[in-house]
Amino acid sequence: MAAQSIQDRFVAAHAALAAVAQEHVLASFAALSDAQKAELLDQIDNVDWPEVARLVKSHVLAKPHFALPANVAPAPWYANVPPADQAGKYQQARKAGEELVRAGKVAAFTVAGGQGTRLGWNGPKGTFPATPVRNLSLFQSMGEYLLNAARRWGKPVPWYVMTSPANHQATTDYFTQNDFLGLGKENVKLFPQAMMPAIDMKTGKVLLESPASIALSPNGHGGSLKALYASGAIAEMKKRGIEQISYTQVDNPIVRIIDPLFLGLHALDRCEMSSKMLPKAYPKEKLGNFCLIDGRMTVIEYSDLPDELAEQRLPNGDLRFRAGSIAIHAIRVDFVESLNTRPGGFALPFHRAEKKVPHIDIVTKQPVEPKSNNAVKLETFVFDALPLCERSIIYETDRLDEFAPIKNADQEGVAPIDTPNTSKARQTLRAAGWLEKAGVKVARNAKGEPDAVIEISQLTAIYAEDLKKAKLPAKIDAGAKVVL
Repeated sequence: MAAQSIQDRFVAAHAALAAVAQEHVLASFAALSDAQKAELLDQIDNVDWPEVARLVKSHVLAKPHFALPANVAPAPWYANVPPADQAGKYQQARKAGEELVRAGKVAAFTVAGGQGTRLGWNGPKGTFPATPVRNLSLFQSMGEYLLNAARRWGKPVPWYVMTSPANHQATTDYFTQNDFLGLGKENVKLFPQAMMPAIDMKTGKVLLESPASIALSPNGHGGSLKALYASGAIAEMKKRGIEQISYTQVDNPIVRIIDPLFLGLHALDRCEMSSKMLPKAYPKEKLGNFCLIDGRMTVIEYSDLPDELAEQRLPNGDLRFRAGSIAIHAIRVDFVESLNTRPGGFALPFHRAEKKVPHIDIVTKQPVEPKSNNAVKLETFVFDALPLCERSIIYETDRLDEFAPIKNADQEGVAPIDTPNTSKARQTLRAAGWLEKAGVKVARNAKGEPDAVIEISQLTAIYAEDLKKAKLPAKIDAGAKVVL
């Protein structure tokens, strides 16, 4: 079939926009270059305009109201260390999870649509240098884990990486230039998530970044489940015999990108989607709260959980609402497919976020820099799939063992939370603990912190017990920089 002409595409785009009263998007079309016209038409083609029209009415010109249900209860979880009466089930689960990996029934899925801008990094966030000594990128750290998993369980683990239109080409170039990190091109699939336009909160009109570009932003991490289906990844997984997806985000260099114990508990309990949690360090820690509402697993944002509930404690002093969400999930392939093929379209709800969005004035074509929130961005959250599950479990992970995210830049005078430096310090602390368990003497300072910088390659060890087989030094001296 011959490619459509620019004029034919313009006519079709104008009709789609006029049907939802957004034809101003094409107001400057005649003055654009051919390349700009094609780029703008591509953007228009990739937006679901009837969905935008529906959301303008429900989420822009009106504000959805969050009402906390009366019957909110804390969700139960499997403890990180099994109680004596569950030790047998944990052993069975680990074995079941390993068999799933060994049989090629598990895929890794990483959400990596962000740029490194907040970290002062000019490139995709996944390319940010993250490890303490070698400065491996986040992608490389995860790649080493997957290479270890393939060696350990005798089967390559396919890796699906969701990008965004803003970083897709740069991410593709990175993987190509780095020989797909040794994983094999056939085992790495990259695809972008969909974008949603920013919308003027007073008029309901889509904002333009320039005469040739819509003001677009990603449709949220919930959009990852839509992108898996729309990209053909789910169809490919089914061809490969993959049944379970291990979902992680790109910002955590020590995440267990494949965890057989967690996958096994999820599979044994016949769950559609399950989650890992961290015990919250304090009542209002900025983690979503795993709760049960009418017997269904739900995440309530930290900002939506009233203080009186957030601060409730059990007789032993633990927080009653203790399970915090860290965006690590196990998801069945057929469940993702069902979310995308239900009557009425994609199943996850949109959320409203009010933002300051620079744009051009529709009439004057002059740039506008808003001083207060002027627009609504619409996004979906991956955890909103949990209430749609018939069965869902939570597994507790250890903060030091698996959680060293890089979200914020290190800034002088600002308390460091989830920065490159805190992540590297936590990686060194984990490495020191593992080495000490293996009999290595590690220099520590007066505060009890490791007095060295230590990096353990994930090719060498993904569990502390792996070091029993490694060639290790007798001690690590103060001031040393060590890679094992």
